[in-house]
Amino acid sequence: MNYQSKKEEIEKSGKYRLLLSEEKIRKRIKELAAEISDDYRGRRPVFIGVLNGSFLFIADLVRELSIDCEVDFFKISSYGDAMVSSGKVKLKKDIDCHLEGKDVIVVEDIVDSGLSVCYLDEKIKAMQPNSLRFASLLIKWANAKPNRKIDYVGFSIPKEFVVGYGLDREQILRNLKSIYIMDEC
Repeated sequence: MNYQSKKEEIEKSGKYRLLLSEEKIRKRIKELAAEISDDYRGRRPVFIGVLNGSFLFIADLVRELSIDCEVDFFKISSYGDAMVSSGKVKLKKDIDCHLEGKDVIVVEDIVDSGLSVCYLDEKIKAMQPNSLRFASLLIKWANAKPNRKIDYVGFSIPKEFVVGYGLDREQILRNLKSIYIMDEC
């Protein structure tokens, strides 16, 4: 099934409602990249993507930057295949780069409870970076209780389950170019 067919199937199913179109996402990522490029002019930050969900966002974000950067990835899990957090963060893949003295930007797909942000904030601060900031494409302010500021936010969204653009339901639907609210869970 091609992408257009999959998109039409999703939209006609009645289980999903469009939240953010591909065009809206692309526009906001360009704005975030311009802001980050201005903030880090003359520096080379390290972008740390949080797998699996952030892979599309970080790829599109770094391609829009006008500065040099490094990229690495953590893989953590607090959901597994569930739709609600287990309340515990499990490290599945550590980064390879050394962060001491470097400017670091952690890139999340979504901040829901804030649990992973708190975990990564503590873990990365122990590596003694020069600076540490967080970027997230989405944030659910109704749920999120991060103990630290999210410095770059793409969109604030309602307290509903979303899929597409890297976000999954049981490891599928990540490849949708837009973001949808999943009504039937």
